[in-house]
Amino acid sequence: MIKPELKRLDLRNPLHLLAVGFGSGLSPKAPGTMGTLAAIPLYLLVSGLPTPWFIALLALGFVAGIRLCQAATDAIGMPDHGAIVWDEIIGFGVTMIAAPAGWIWVVIGFALFRLFDVLKPWPISWFDRRIHGGLGIMLDDLIAGLFALLGMQLLAFWLA
Repeated sequence: MIKPELKRLDLRNPLHLLAVGFGSGLSPKAPGTMGTLAAIPLYLLVSGLPTPWFIALLALGFVAGIRLCQAATDAIGMPDHGAIVWDEIIGFGVTMIAAPAGWIWVVIGFALFRLFDVLKPWPISWFDRRIHGGLGIMLDDLIAGLFALLGMQLLAFWLA
């Protein structure tokens, strides 16, 4: 059953559709995890891009995400609703910058990103509490993605 506040979203509106990760964020259980899972095929689609292009695409997705997340927040009428998962899609993408090839690295990236996104260690928690709206929704996941990126690169260095 869809939560009443989510009925205010119009999935024909591309802003709303993207904000909820093509519907993955509408999952009644673990919408953030579902949004991150939805990010995997998107990552695989663009993973062959040269790193500067990959980063530019993420930067564009981050900036657009501020508007997407704000539009969905305005429609839902609640700040940072769990159904809004565009931030997870971008955060996972950040995690996967220059990731080694192979499914094991996709799984490791997924696990690291979810770990930092859920636990929100400092300074992620600081930004999460103090910056709101579309920017706040995007920013804490960007930082979680940067932490996970660092973890990925350290693991790749140690294991390679």
